[in-house]
Amino acid sequence: MAKGGFRGNPYGGGMNMNMLKQAQKMQQEMLKMQEELQEKTYEAAAGGGMVTAVVNGKHELVSLEIKPEAVDPEDVEMLGDMVIAAVNEAFRKADTEMNDGMSKLTGGLNFGL
Repeated sequence: MAKGGFRGNPYGGGMNMNMLKQAQKMQQEMLKMQEELQEKTYEAAAGGGMVTAVVNGKHELVSLEIKPEAVDPEDVEMLGDMVIAAVNEAFRKADTEMNDGMSKLTGGLNFGL
């Protein structure tokens, strides 16, 4: 072995630096996309439009509209079911859009998001 030992990266230092820069750029893009998606709102209705829920990408319920004709004192359970269905569907829409956006950005790689 030459005096002073081995110099250089046996795995191709230039290539690794380029990959690192690409990974950092992707991470920045992912954070930006995540912030944008968290600010968006997602709407879903249940009971033929009797109950409408709006959530944001942070999984917060931001609006809930219940039409007066949906309120039946004899069937409060049905109203509860419609609220749950509308809220859950709005959350599913938010999750789907966030997952689709991240998949497009990462080219289908799964980072456990």
